[in-house]
Amino acid sequence: MNQFESLLLPIWVMVVATAGLVIGLLAKGVDRILLARLQRRVGPPLLQPFYDVAKLMRKHSMVPQGSFAALFLYLPAAGVCAMAVALALVPVPGWYQPPAQLGDMLVLLYLLAVPAVVIMLSGSVSGSTFGAIGFSREMSMMLAYEGPLLLVLLSVAIHVGVAQGGVICLSLTEIIAWQQANGSLVTNPWLWPALLAFLSVIPANLGVPPFDVPEAESELLEGPLLEYSGPALAMFKLMSTLKTVVVFSLAVVLFWPGALTGIAALAAHLLKCLVLFLLAKTLLRASVGRMRIDQAFLFYFKWPELLGVLSLALVLLGSLRG
Repeated sequence: MNQFESLLLPIWVMVVATAGLVIGLLAKGVDRILLARLQRRVGPPLLQPFYDVAKLMRKHSMVPQGSFAALFLYLPAAGVCAMAVALALVPVPGWYQPPAQLGDMLVLLYLLAVPAVVIMLSGSVSGSTFGAIGFSREMSMMLAYEGPLLLVLLSVAIHVGVAQGGVICLSLTEIIAWQQANGSLVTNPWLWPALLAFLSVIPANLGVPPFDVPEAESELLEGPLLEYSGPALAMFKLMSTLKTVVVFSLAVVLFWPGALTGIAALAAHLLKCLVLFLLAKTLLRASVGRMRIDQAFLFYFKWPELLGVLSLALVLLGSLRG
């Protein structure tokens, strides 16, 4: 990579992140309207998430006495930067191909863990008791869902890698190209356990009911975020928005990319993301209450973990049979 390309890369990441924020905040507006309708309420306007962020940006960030001020204020911005890079790493089939210099699926796996680490550290440095409880809960949830997520990514990477004549494929662009030539993995029964495991991981990864135990508004008053206000709190909302777009885009890329090109491919990708978003987030949190931390932890160690192991075993068995 020459010097000119190195200078352009951060600008490119900012452009992709800005587009992702607009799409993500609009999706959150749709989510809040649909949730309100399901609960027979009117709900906020579509652009309310934009108004919320703008309002927080105009306020002053308060720093609790006794906290580590620098970490307290800048940790959320680090989470936003990590998710901006993660979004730039995820291709849009037939429309956008990320620069190879950004990294592969392994880098994306590490970046997806950053928001949880940011929330844990933020709760810890705030000096709040509720933040400390949220820290321990976030760590427990992260330990529970990271295993199934890793197994899912390994299953897809090995399946495509072996089909290409190698061992493992960590390039999302190559995984899309292979599916466009051989059919989407969503139609492959060998990968259905992986698909179910990935869909199960989404609510905990995004911190939505019934797995929003680290923040638990009625118990912990937002837990690690309790002491945050102003632009610092807005950064958490932007980090969450970007992560939502990354996770649902990754689900489409891994299992359901399609073969369209041009603007039709972008429209189809966004529509698939919105469908998954409404099913895996809006309808879920409208239908169930929050689990206790022990229930959520055991759930992930039983079912998504089992599905992930089953998927990897099926893929390895299939590769041995040729």
